[in-house]
Amino acid sequence: MNFKLYILFFLISSSLFAQKVTVSVDKTRNKIGAEFKLTLKATVSSKDKVVFPKDKNFGALEVIESYRIDTIKNSDTYELVKKYGLTQFDSGNYVIPKIPVLINGKKVFSDSINIEVSNVKVDTLKQKMFDIKTIEKVKIETNYWKYIITIIILLALLILVFWLYKKYKNRPKKELEIVYKTPIEKATSLLQSLEKKELWQNGEVKEYYSQLTDIVRTYIEEEIQIPAMESTTSELIFSLKKVASQKKMKLNAETLKNLEKVLKQADLVKFAKVKPLDFEIEEDKKRITNAVVKIHDAVPQIVEETDELEIWNEEQKQKSIAKKYLERKVRRIKAAVLIGLIVIVFSILFTIAAKGFDYVKDFVLGNPTKELVEKEWLFSEYGNPGIYIETPEILKRMDAEKTLPKNAMALIKEMQLFDYGTLSSDFYVSIATKKFKKPTDVKLDDLAEESSKIMESQGASNIIFKQEDFKTNQGVEGKKAFGTLIMIDKKQSESKKLYYEMLFFKQDGGIQQITIAYKEGDKFGAEIAGRILNSIELKNAQE
Repeated sequence: MNFKLYILFFLISSSLFAQKVTVSVDKTRNKIGAEFKLTLKATVSSKDKVVFPKDKNFGALEVIESYRIDTIKNSDTYELVKKYGLTQFDSGNYVIPKIPVLINGKKVFSDSINIEVSNVKVDTLKQKMFDIKTIEKVKIETNYWKYIITIIILLALLILVFWLYKKYKNRPKKELEIVYKTPIEKATSLLQSLEKKELWQNGEVKEYYSQLTDIVRTYIEEEIQIPAMESTTSELIFSLKKVASQKKMKLNAETLKNLEKVLKQADLVKFAKVKPLDFEIEEDKKRITNAVVKIHDAVPQIVEETDELEIWNEEQKQKSIAKKYLERKVRRIKAAVLIGLIVIVFSILFTIAAKGFDYVKDFVLGNPTKELVEKEWLFSEYGNPGIYIETPEILKRMDAEKTLPKNAMALIKEMQLFDYGTLSSDFYVSIATKKFKKPTDVKLDDLAEESSKIMESQGASNIIFKQEDFKTNQGVEGKKAFGTLIMIDKKQSESKKLYYEMLFFKQDGGIQQITIAYKEGDKFGAEIAGRILNSIELKNAQE
């Protein structure tokens, strides 16, 4: 019995331990509207189901942010961490009530916490008071010239397109004229081209027979000089027999019979809509080819001495045809290039009118700082005490001793330096952290002047700077120095004006410094600098 009670007690205690909820806040006193970070931690087993509250208010405090749940594994248990951002816009003392967390359907409450919300002190004696300003009319900038240029460009493009359309719409397509030396060469080439078209294979039998008979009739007309194209089938065969007898051509009766058979078959296909079978079409093609060859062999060959002038004329004719073809091709290429250039020019002018010259310049020629803006940024920690910062490129560790005089290094216990680029590049960012060997009273106002001397040693001149107080998003206060300088690039023998910003923070035993510089007027450089400055988080030297 005692053993059973012991087991029961053990299970109950284990269950209670596994279902534990604790609560904490990052600060118990804050200003009106500032954020309190409330943290709920539930210690459970892997089988427990936990549901954190989704309320919009915890007591009198408003929930402005509900962060993601973090999970931490501790041996056999899990610690679920849920954070909330709370705020209050009225000063006073408040109580964050016990917050219920559902664990396996049962509510487990946290402890309550007392907090204080204080007013922001406003010193009306030191702060000057001003009268209410009168209402001023907003000056609306009207860039009518941009719209006028855009309309002119669009009209010019429309006129160009219409002119090209009218010019080339009704122009007949000129096919390259092929010159054949002999009728047999022409007939053989045309028969081969006809077979490549695959007309009868695609169902165009009538068109196939029409072209087939035209080829053989043209050949007979050119080779034997009889009107074959205007003659009927019977008239053509009769004329062939008569000419063969007169010119003593060795043309046998079988050749004429096969030719007549194909011509009659073609007449039936064209006029009686007869559809011959595939093997019949193949036979007719062979008969026509053989007939052309037999007629060519039967024609008496007259051997004549070739006149050199005729050969020269033929060569010149061929050269003239090739030259005309080349000229047409060159004209087409020139027209296409001209049209392309016109389109490109009008597109550039249109883009300049719509978005400005700087946009086109950055898009065509490229802009290094624009590329940095579009990169995937990285959030990293540098130095000791650490500086958390977001940059488009990882900063490289540099040798800090080379940047400071030896007498200065004698006072420093530790110094770390990281940078990207140089003062001569398009964008420059540097982080330096220092720890002194002995407690040193450092005045932040003097650090800007010391840093300017270091920049002078790197080639900077005409350094102008102003100073003001600076505060990070965490509320850490420091000094900001900003202004312009002239950087002389000795390698390229040129100078450029830079805008720079330097931040200085002082912590126990150390100094943290951030320097940023870019070309004055570079909007992308200013965008990068603003994003970097907004991302700064400082690690306390005691952490």
